[in-house]
Amino acid sequence: MPAVRPATADTAVPATPGTGGPEQRALPRTDLLLLAVSIGGISLSAPLISATAAPALAIALWRNVLSVGVLGPYALLRHRAELRGIGRRALLLAMAAGVLLGLHFALWMPSLRMTSVASSTALVTTTPLWTILLMRLLGVRAPRLVWAGMCVAFAGVLVLTGVDLSLSPRALAGDALALGAGLAAAGYVLLGAEVRRTVSTTAYTLVCYATTAVVLLAVCLAAGTPLAGWPAGVWWQIVLLMVTAQLLGHSLSNRVVRTLGPSVTSTAILLETPGAALIAALWLGQWPPVAAYPAVALILLGLVLVARGGRR
Repeated sequence: MPAVRPATADTAVPATPGTGGPEQRALPRTDLLLLAVSIGGISLSAPLISATAAPALAIALWRNVLSVGVLGPYALLRHRAELRGIGRRALLLAMAAGVLLGLHFALWMPSLRMTSVASSTALVTTTPLWTILLMRLLGVRAPRLVWAGMCVAFAGVLVLTGVDLSLSPRALAGDALALGAGLAAAGYVLLGAEVRRTVSTTAYTLVCYATTAVVLLAVCLAAGTPLAGWPAGVWWQIVLLMVTAQLLGHSLSNRVVRTLGPSVTSTAILLETPGAALIAALWLGQWPPVAAYPAVALILLGLVLVARGGRR
């Protein structure tokens, strides 16, 4: 999921316009180290999902259930009064964000089984582009550099989907799911930013995660997805996913965004794409076709331009 969202989705968020204070000073080494750990945790997410021998929807469900189990006791202990006093509007928006986060997981995680980790990760990290488009529909104008970055990134999307179409219709369908997941994450980001004007991150994420878990449970039951019956190793992989991608990955990125600034943080999270591709290649033997590398490079370049444009 960066500057304007809590620690959840495996997607990047555009930098917030008009913020540049921390980035004008020397960057703290400790926070840079924490950011590196965060990127490593996020990069492990896609290969680990692809390697786990359980249905993708079930992995998404248990990932959120376990997160609620870890976060819940702390939130109820330290934020009980706030949880009781959340207004109706904020509660409904937080639940709506949870629904969109559930849709994001339901689309992205199956895409990892249909197309390559590199393609799926590159396409799902187009969340900043969808966020800018949605904000434009709401009347927020973006700088020219942001629009230039969007054009470059979408050119990369077109090249990448063309490559996957030449490989198989299944890979192209996986690309479409990853793009849809990026769009769902953009809506989730905007709703979360609105809720966090009045609600703490802890209270918001508890409501959001719990709603996501309920949504994914309903989807799993409707689809007839088995929710248990796997070896102990599979459960340990799901726990590892929750710890690395959610607790270490996105939580640390939110921890350092105050000191490093949104531009540095959101741009660094773009390293998830090459990081996940490298892990998938070395661990799973998933080497993308040569023609896919220029497309992924275009997407990353476009997202960097969006982040820089947002900073200005």
